Amino acid sequence: MHTTSHQLLKGSLSAIILKLLANTQWMYGYEICQTVKQLTDGQLKVTEGALYTALYKLEADGILITKTQIVEGRARKYYSIAPDQQGNAVNRLTQIEQFLQQLQRILSPDDLIKLPTT
Repeated sequence: MHTTSHQLLKGSLSAIILKLLANTQWMYGYEICQTVKQLTDGQLKVTEGALYTALYKLEADGILITKTQIVEGRARKYYSIAPDQQGNAVNRLTQIEQFLQQLQRILSPDDLIKLPTT
């Protein structure tokens, strides 16, 4: 993945996490990485370092809650959107979707903006 793509993914990671957790109540880190890879046909690969940084920040901000379960003798930490933060998460996702729509309007070759000439 190119550096630019990596930076765009890193900047979008919180939105990706919130969207996945809005659709699946509890997920663990590796599951999130694999889901992103699967949904994008391998085009986006989330590194564990970037993922856990984003997860820890969302948890510290009170947006995510966690639970730990023992699976095959190992502790696995699951993440979910905190019940009192569901509205906040939906609001964040709505803002991102609106931003992407505006960005698409700018980038779309069919809707080229006519810039004033000086």
